[in-house]
Amino acid sequence: MTLGTAMSDLQRFHLHLVSDSTGETLEAMAKAALVQFENVRAEKHMWPMVRTPRQMERIMEFVEDRPGLVMYTLVNEDIRRELTRRCAALNIPHVSVLDPVIESLGQFLGARSRGLPGRQHEMDRHYFDRIDALHFTMAHDDGQLATGLMSADIILVGVSRTSKTPTSIYLANKALRPQMCLLFPMRPCRPNWKAPWMPLWLV
Repeated sequence: MTLGTAMSDLQRFHLHLVSDSTGETLEAMAKAALVQFENVRAEKHMWPMVRTPRQMERIMEFVEDRPGLVMYTLVNEDIRRELTRRCAALNIPHVSVLDPVIESLGQFLGARSRGLPGRQHEMDRHYFDRIDALHFTMAHDDGQLATGLMSADIILVGVSRTSKTPTSIYLANKALRPQMCLLFPMRPCRPNWKAPWMPLWLV
């Protein structure tokens, strides 16, 4: 078998990971499941800290453009209901990865879960750095609040609809603060830089 034949046999798909916390548990479970399959490559899209209907609306618009499998860990019933409703309407498979574990534990213990997001993550400095980076990312999405350029770690430059938002969320989950710069034809993006340092620019 040639390399070209092997690459053509590779099955690719979009995998959307939606979490109301950092998404680390969900990402680890997805990774553990994917290694059980050969010749499969998932293009993963991570959506952490999802706790509002507006966030869910934007995610589902993205999922509609890139249909695939949706895996989620959401404890808020309203958010869960909206995700499952939209996925069902679009005929997109979706699975709550923690439900079987929580249900089995509840039956064994004879108790109900508290439904609290992200309780397994220690509230250390790195945790708060990630939360700060996620808030920064949401505030500066799609080039909003251009003043963020002076405090960003990474500048993402690109035309519309080139996956800048999911890339920014992924970077924020690593405690990096990305600023998006939307690229338009015949319009310069880079400002006159006055800070004594320069962030990393990704185009």
